[in-house]
Amino acid sequence: HILTYTDYSDEEEFSGYVYKIRHDEQGTKIAYIKALSGRLRIRDEVYHGDNDEICEKISQIRIYNGDRFVTTDEVLAGELFAVIGLNQVKVGQGLGGFKGKYDFKMIPTLRSKVVFDNTLNTKDILKYFKILEAEDPALNVIWDENLQEIHVHIMGTIQLEVLKKLVEERFNIEIDFGPSEILYKETIDNQVIGYGHFEPLGHYAEVHLKLEPAKRGSGILFENLCHANDLSTGNQNLIRSHIYEKPHNGILTGSPITDIKVTLLTGRGDNMHTKGGDFREATYRSLRQGLEQANNLLLEPYYKFKIQVELDHMGRVISDIQRLHGFFDTPEILDDRVIVTGRGPIATFMDYYM
Repeated sequence: HILTYTDYSDEEEFSGYVYKIRHDEQGTKIAYIKALSGRLRIRDEVYHGDNDEICEKISQIRIYNGDRFVTTDEVLAGELFAVIGLNQVKVGQGLGGFKGKYDFKMIPTLRSKVVFDNTLNTKDILKYFKILEAEDPALNVIWDENLQEIHVHIMGTIQLEVLKKLVEERFNIEIDFGPSEILYKETIDNQVIGYGHFEPLGHYAEVHLKLEPAKRGSGILFENLCHANDLSTGNQNLIRSHIYEKPHNGILTGSPITDIKVTLLTGRGDNMHTKGGDFREATYRSLRQGLEQANNLLLEPYYKFKIQVELDHMGRVISDIQRLHGFFDTPEILDDRVIVTGRGPIATFMDYYM
């Protein structure tokens, strides 16, 4: 076998990334870091955030071995360690000279409401789940102001049982979850032009967007073909920011849209009448008007699965997969066991247990 080797430099500017976050029994945030270059010492200040707008001071450095740790005054490039003091960092975030960010590939497919006794303080429950979200950002904890409910995002119903036990052990409270709701998405399969016009009294903005299908899993892509003679560069950037500032919902079920390339063709403003927020309204209207003309598709989430059972159970497994409208590859037989790989819709597979 060929072993890889990375040459780390201790003399460069410190850079690293956060690969895990945990909280101790007192609620202190512990950030686990991989150093990529330079060195980090106690009381060093570390910049982070999208534009390095956050600066926090390291108050303690720990070297862990299992659950136990020893403190140290300095760590070097290539080391794995944990720190106290970085209270605003997130998992996957770059630190110091590293401006990158590691995104999660696993996307939750279900959403569930947190159910708890009305004698408990809602703000406390939300705080506890925000702690868990810091450790596992995929939970995407949301407070629904209209319904006065806490929602969490999960990969499967078994995860809810794990969360119930975790909350009981760490925060000494009992909670439950409501029925799981499948998180669908929407897209389009043809090219359209959307026109957005916003002109109430004293306001004016106009945006023309081309919408077309993008590769599955690519999300929302943006391209700018607008000439500076038609619209200032600042307003062009403003329109781009409005495309990305929040999820946009489709017209079939109100689910978020995805896998669409959005191209800014042109736009109009007015020195006298265009005010803050006008291009936001025009951009949203252009998107909506385009979607209303398009062939819209509802995307159903699927699980990929790999099931390993004794050979005697192969018939039952295959029968279950077919009954649940799944698909599978040719089973792989290894002595007295069989491995079945395939995929199936979450609507039928989310409660499937062997």
